[in-house]
Amino acid sequence: MARRTQLSFATFNLYNLHTPGNRIYRDADGWSQAEYDKKITWSANIIKNTDAKVWGFQELWHKDALTALFEEADLMADYDLLLPDNHGNTKIICAAAVKKGLLQGTPNWIVNFPDKMRLESSGDDDQTPDISIAINKFSRPTLNFKIKPRSDGKEISVYVAHLKSKSPTQLWREGWYRDDVDFYKKHATALGATISTIRRSAEAAALRMLIIEEIKGNDNPLVVMGDINDAQLSNTMNILTGQPNYLLSGLSKGGSDTGLYTVATLQEYRSLRDVYYTHVYQNTKESLDHILVSQEFYDSSRKRIWAYKGMEIVNDHLDNDAHKLSGTTDHGIVKATFEYRPI
Repeated sequence: MARRTQLSFATFNLYNLHTPGNRIYRDADGWSQAEYDKKITWSANIIKNTDAKVWGFQELWHKDALTALFEEADLMADYDLLLPDNHGNTKIICAAAVKKGLLQGTPNWIVNFPDKMRLESSGDDDQTPDISIAINKFSRPTLNFKIKPRSDGKEISVYVAHLKSKSPTQLWREGWYRDDVDFYKKHATALGATISTIRRSAEAAALRMLIIEEIKGNDNPLVVMGDINDAQLSNTMNILTGQPNYLLSGLSKGGSDTGLYTVATLQEYRSLRDVYYTHVYQNTKESLDHILVSQEFYDSSRKRIWAYKGMEIVNDHLDNDAHKLSGTTDHGIVKATFEYRPI
């Protein structure tokens, strides 16, 4: 019997992790030293206690802050930190940490949509007006890298993503808005939310194109994790996953060449009820942070390489919304564990 290598992935939105005194959006002062210290201490404890082999991070402003976090956790010698060389510390980025010995090649931060992506249509029938959406970049660059957990196994492609939030886009800066403020301010929330949804959907489609180009027609394993900023059954997730069929009975009978399976759904098959949430807004609990896996991680797939062991959610801190005072993040942390069990 092959040795049962265990592999775990975790996604962690760092809630604007920046070094103290530096601007965060319109907050010119950013975190105070005391607030920063609390964030580092709390986040370091999460990293130590969760103990994932591969971490995906969102909302990192400064590379030094992530380094400080792993130094506080006393884990710098155990992980390779994936941080862009040319980051100017004035925008949020995706980052990662990979257990030593797993990383293959050089990580890549993807800014531009695929060259051949088009969001243009004259409609499906005479009643449908033309549509054309001009967008060609991710709001936050998507990180892609490869790992190899076993010397006799395949490389795994990992994407860390942070898609556009559901918060309505602020339109007050736009000239057309300022030209007729009295009218547009009544509709600012609806219009802003629509623009955010279109942007997030476009980002999901662009990432989906990258995924299909990488895994279609082969058996190469792939993982996507991060703050998708939409729920498990949302259209955003439907675009990203391709909505594969989940076979509820029989091992090694199903699978989808390009489909991605949500760890949340895999966990529901192991649980009596769904208690999975990673974000709370106006007393509404929902799941915005996800781990998605290709058929090589799906138990019922004919192409299974890694068997699903279970999911863990760190979300007790969401019951207290004083994140700035306590040093916590405003998202839950999601971890998924797999075991090497090829068919």
